[in-house]
Amino acid sequence: MTKGDGMVRMIIDTDTAADDSFALLVGLLHPRAQLEAITIVSGNVDFDQQVRNALITVDQAGRGGEVPVHLGARVPMARPWYAAKAHGDGKGNREWPEPAQGPSDEGASEAIVRLVNESPGEIDLLAIGPLTNIATAVLLDRDLPAKVRHLWIMGGCDNSVGNVTAAAEYNFYVDPEAADIVLRAGFDVTVVTWTLTLAQATWTQDQLDVLEAIPTPLAAFFTALDTPNKEYNARVGIEGSTHPDSLTAMLMVEPDLIRADSRCFVAVETRSELTRGYSLFDRQERRNAPNTRVIDEVDAQGFFDRYRELLEAGARPRE
Repeated sequence: MTKGDGMVRMIIDTDTAADDSFALLVGLLHPRAQLEAITIVSGNVDFDQQVRNALITVDQAGRGGEVPVHLGARVPMARPWYAAKAHGDGKGNREWPEPAQGPSDEGASEAIVRLVNESPGEIDLLAIGPLTNIATAVLLDRDLPAKVRHLWIMGGCDNSVGNVTAAAEYNFYVDPEAADIVLRAGFDVTVVTWTLTLAQATWTQDQLDVLEAIPTPLAAFFTALDTPNKEYNARVGIEGSTHPDSLTAMLMVEPDLIRADSRCFVAVETRSELTRGYSLFDRQERRNAPNTRVIDEVDAQGFFDRYRELLEAGARPRE
């Protein structure tokens, strides 16, 4: 990995299950990443467990006390909360040492608005959970989209079969109203879909064996958290472990991994119970003006190799 050039200042908004933690490791440890804050949103795991998972990940990365963790929305904007719990408790169903820090007193959406306004045009947002916190931040500051450098979203399924229903991917399904607000708000936005990551960011057992053999505590942490993910996938017919969130994080700091993208119009269904959270991707400009960049192809082996290098380097030493 190239050291230090092209630094990316970022805020990661997360519902901290296992792959969210792997994305946090990119923000915490990649030499091009400058992680300003972590914000927690209601999603895949019980909320208080998500907070603890984020704090554990910061600690395991050797960054305890250096990156604030802000508590956000405990429920979606207008719907009952639905937790998929595909990753167990999100921390490998085991105990870890007590984290060195606790959560911040400042709320998540308030922190997003403050940090962006302190450095307009300089901060990227990475949203790897439901979009409730981002939508709330937009309602607090309607000019926020123009002041965010770029918004990266892991969500949607590109007119394809979802991972929660036949129509919807989890992050958009849980809070479609928030997704609708965010996609209409005017952000400069890139979407990485479940469709793409299922095809190009699912690691085989042979690849996972390579990571498990890395002799660093960070690699052991990865393997422990990834095991419930792999076991759940086996029960639903997916061989290996899926890495949508960590792929999205890695593309932010390693854009050379992007092989193809396209501009299209993306919208989310909010009214139909049958297709709740369905993400419409329309590439016909004559029908709808594009509002989103969509990643269509990545260097799958390159993504694995860069992540392996991250685990080989291990946790950042305390200064």
